[in-house]
Amino acid sequence: MAPPNWQVRQNVRAPRPTRRSLLAGVAALGALGAAGCARVATASTNPGGDLLDRLRAQGVVRLGIAGEIPFGYIDRNGHLTGEAPELARVVFKRLGVDEVQPVPTEFGSLVPGLNSQQFDVVAAGMYVNADRCAQVIFADPDYQMLNSFVVRKGNPENIHNYQDVVEKKARFATGTGYAMIQYAVEAGYAQDDILIVPDQVAGLNAVEAGRVDVFAGTAVTVREVVKKSAKAEATEPFAPLVDGEPHVDGGAFAFRPTETALRDAFNAELRKLKESDELLRILKPFGFTRSEMTDLTAKELCGG
Repeated sequence: MAPPNWQVRQNVRAPRPTRRSLLAGVAALGALGAAGCARVATASTNPGGDLLDRLRAQGVVRLGIAGEIPFGYIDRNGHLTGEAPELARVVFKRLGVDEVQPVPTEFGSLVPGLNSQQFDVVAAGMYVNADRCAQVIFADPDYQMLNSFVVRKGNPENIHNYQDVVEKKARFATGTGYAMIQYAVEAGYAQDDILIVPDQVAGLNAVEAGRVDVFAGTAVTVREVVKKSAKAEATEPFAPLVDGEPHVDGGAFAFRPTETALRDAFNAELRKLKESDELLRILKPFGFTRSEMTDLTAKELCGG
């Protein structure tokens, strides 16, 4: 199979489905949730917004997170971490804001919470798609993401994409609210036949126990979950087909539509991190590789 950074970028379409929390780190979020409930100051009516100035003055930015490994979560020691919070620490430090504060919420509440000013920015590795672009503005993606499967060792069914799943009548599983549900349906798999499990760990268990032949997830989560398995392995990352064309998702920070000045300042620092290769250094501890680095733009993924 061609490497993950093959020419799929030329055919990117705005993603349809949503991606929800993997439910990791939820227990640790409760203690922090109450502290993050207060509303932030009312957004400015000035063109471009003045949130960046206010964040610099108060010295802290509130990050909406959804307890999802490896994107944004609270670890066992109560420490905020994940690819998005660690990137936020670097970018906002450069913008003159020294502290980041988590505001835990359900994944489905991130966009409403942002627009109701429960926090300043969504830092949850959120996929950019047309539906969300109608409600918030996105920075350019800090990563791109292909799909991968958990299969039994040796991949005995020889399954490498959703078309294989359909043709071989494989028993198929994925996570609650995962984009992979729609990708499988698009390939012709009956939605009622999909086994829905809570997260990638449950998916691995289902494959190891022989209850399903395949569990579908993001390339990075699948790659990480099989590391210690003696019974399962990850397939090579691949681009699912959407309307017959290869498609890649991209995850980014989200801002209120009025705060274009903050979004633009964030983008400027993000570009510097990409050019210096520091972005990969920040994301690498969370399982991201050079294959997940991208020059996709929010405009492309929003369909504009």
